[in-house]
Amino acid sequence: MIFDKDTAKKTAELLLQINAIKLQPQEPFTWASGWKSPIYCDNRITLSFPEVRNFLSKHLSDFIQKEYGKPDVIAGVATGAIGIGMLVAQQLNLPFIYVRPEAKKHGRKNQIEGIVPTKKNVVVVEDLISTGKSSLNAVKALKESDANVKGMVAIFNYGFDIAVENFENENLSLHTLSNYENLLEQALDTDYITKDQQQTLQTWRINPAEWNK
Repeated sequence: MIFDKDTAKKTAELLLQINAIKLQPQEPFTWASGWKSPIYCDNRITLSFPEVRNFLSKHLSDFIQKEYGKPDVIAGVATGAIGIGMLVAQQLNLPFIYVRPEAKKHGRKNQIEGIVPTKKNVVVVEDLISTGKSSLNAVKALKESDANVKGMVAIFNYGFDIAVENFENENLSLHTLSNYENLLEQALDTDYITKDQQQTLQTWRINPAEWNK
């Protein structure tokens, strides 16, 4: 679920302007999963643009307080959401932690870096939601540490059916600043893509694993 339409369109506009999101339906990217994709999103680029990162962190922070009240801790998902998560925690004047995909093999063997929030209310910050698997893996680690995970917020969501299903199965709320639908609307409104390209991009989202094989 997006925060609101205006925020979704503005977020999409900013991400396209700074090339955090690139749309190339004629020259698809190859994801690490092997999927061919007409879109590539790297929201870590936003950290290099003060006005953009301030816009994102402020809207994420404002929404967290509105939706969940002020939590005890903000958690970022490593590595993509460490930067934006820390900015949100700074906005809210809250402790910050981050969660690795798995525990380290050496040293203290931590999966959660920072003070583990036992019995504390936590909101998780992500930069990007695809299938939701890595995001929910972080939530699992927090819950196993007896944290009370209130929900998750993110910058952008591809809107895959599998992600919706995964979050529903975990009974976890997810809200994002923008999503794929609003991105395509913004890209078309600003002539970043054509109508034909929009159709190609919409087709990809229906079945990304099989698209362009």
